[in-house]
Amino acid sequence: MTVITLDDLAKAIANRIGIDIEEARKDAEFVMDIFGFDDRVIDNVLDPEGRQLFYILEEEGMLTTEREETTLYDGREWRTHYWQLKKDAILKYAKEKGRKESNIIPTKQSVEELSAEELYANLDDEIWISRKRKEE
Repeated sequence: MTVITLDDLAKAIANRIGIDIEEARKDAEFVMDIFGFDDRVIDNVLDPEGRQLFYILEEEGMLTTEREETTLYDGREWRTHYWQLKKDAILKYAKEKGRKESNIIPTKQSVEELSAEELYANLDDEIWISRKRKEE
């Protein structure tokens, strides 16, 4: 059985998302509090802000979702959604050297200080590719 520690998750978050380790530790503490000693949690325990963090971690490959469907006694279908840790990916990302640069906003200046041209120039190429795919 693979065990993920708070440090493992914090390092993985810092490396993949490109935030400092202190901020990553706060996010990792929240995630570990939700999961506790389990590998899987029901989606209903999350508030919208927590769910947003989980979506980010899913996009980075550290979480995955699954669902179970059950037929109720009156014939209706009932779906239960779960979040699951991808332990192997978390351990892999925790060992990566260096950090991924934030692909949304440059860290040296705030958004308000940037002109539109500077803001768009600082967006990662992957942003534009994903936008084109959605439009097609």
